[in-house]
Amino acid sequence: MNARIRQQLEQRKRRIARRLRKTNWQRPATLGSVNAHYEIADRTRAISAGGIGLIDLVVKRTGLAESINERLHLLKVHLPYSESDHVLSIAYNVLAGGQCLEHLELLRNNEVFLDALGAQRIPDPTTAGDFCRRFSRRDLETLMDVINETRIKVWQQQGPEFFEQAVIDVDGTMVETTGECKFGMDINYQGQWGYHPLIISLANTAEPLLIVNRSGNRPSHDEAPEYLDRAIEVCRRGGFRQILLRGDTDFSLTEHFDRWEEDGVKFVFGLDATEQLYELAENLPISAWKILKRRAKHTVKTTPRGRHVRVKERIVKEREFENIHLRREYVAEFRYRPTRCSRAYRVVVVWKDLEVHAGQRKLFDDTRCFFYITNCWNGPAEDVVYNAHDRCNQENTVLEQLKNGVRAATAPLDNLLSNWAYMVIASLAWSLKAWVGLLLPAEGRWREKHAQQKQRVLRMEFHTFRQAWINIPAQIIRTSRRIIYRFLSWNQWQPAFFRLLDVLQTPLRC
Repeated sequence: MNARIRQQLEQRKRRIARRLRKTNWQRPATLGSVNAHYEIADRTRAISAGGIGLIDLVVKRTGLAESINERLHLLKVHLPYSESDHVLSIAYNVLAGGQCLEHLELLRNNEVFLDALGAQRIPDPTTAGDFCRRFSRRDLETLMDVINETRIKVWQQQGPEFFEQAVIDVDGTMVETTGECKFGMDINYQGQWGYHPLIISLANTAEPLLIVNRSGNRPSHDEAPEYLDRAIEVCRRGGFRQILLRGDTDFSLTEHFDRWEEDGVKFVFGLDATEQLYELAENLPISAWKILKRRAKHTVKTTPRGRHVRVKERIVKEREFENIHLRREYVAEFRYRPTRCSRAYRVVVVWKDLEVHAGQRKLFDDTRCFFYITNCWNGPAEDVVYNAHDRCNQENTVLEQLKNGVRAATAPLDNLLSNWAYMVIASLAWSLKAWVGLLLPAEGRWREKHAQQKQRVLRMEFHTFRQAWINIPAQIIRTSRRIIYRFLSWNQWQPAFFRLLDVLQTPLRC
């Protein structure tokens, strides 16, 4: 960024710091004490989503719009919209705060928003829904391929340490709907109506690589091997040197283990606790077992805080509900050859000693075993357990954000394929957020600090990202050759914002 912008950012930072000092009580802190008057500006034109121009610049530099128009052919006449106009308008609607397709109408009637993107118009909700209904399964796979090819371009901007290992997580999630006329929906074993999409994501960056919509009664592993192979291919084309697959017991597809082993792919999956596995665990010598010590969730940098009162546990005791307490965990390992495999693999078992209580009374002792199968032979057994548990980040981050943050995992349309199309297009907003984090430069004197900022953006919740990077009030000034976004307020992420702008002024490395 140039010296003038750096000086303005520092000045605004100092100004807000003075205002928030604990000793500064010059102004009343009480809310609701201002007599507000509203007027309409005659000449000043502004939007609330001032960061949308940065996203549009990321799309331009990665060539995403051109790739969509070259490979996706759904419209016979490209007047007034092309395929990329439809895809990007839905993604931008999510980034600008839209929660559903109907919110496109608000952006469509926002003249300043259209000017900020240099567009005469954008599709209305009805037209956007009709566009999603045009997709066939082949078109959806083409769109995901285009997005992944663009994703590879972003990966190529990273350092060599980024490509050490790609960790691919896989899981299914239920998308419920109260609609009664949505073709392809069904009821699952829990009595929930809707769809059951398969989500395959890259744990390194929390990006959704592939989304496969399925009927609500389909098992989690349905179609998983085919799309896991496609995700492996994407990561290898991206330059990753090693591939690791992770999933729960539903994805222990033993008939594919030998093939993945021969292909050099590592995996860690949960394994169903069968009687045979229990017998093998019980027959292990005592010397094979070690106490499993859990990793600390975080390092306390100051003095430890006092623990909060566990309200749920207190209520469970007072009402004498059955409650299970973990006493101790042990870990061991052994070799095991599944029926459909031609070779033995490493199985790590976690033995849990439990106590079952009712109120203050101990009822009885209990034990449970959890099994994990892997072809990773190096490292202690504890690392396999930790690696398997890290897969929970997909549920807590990717699936949670696609459902409640981006709201991509929803069913706003009338059939399985059209809702699949909406899921893929809306999830592009989450990928664009990840690309912003990946493209942030981390070089020079402040490399360590900037690398931490990259990780914070990658792990940032979508609502937080939208507030910090997109919802920045900006005045829009149109000249003959460019569109100027003039920020009207400051936040702490603006220095990183302008550093990314400097990077995007030049083409990306191929």
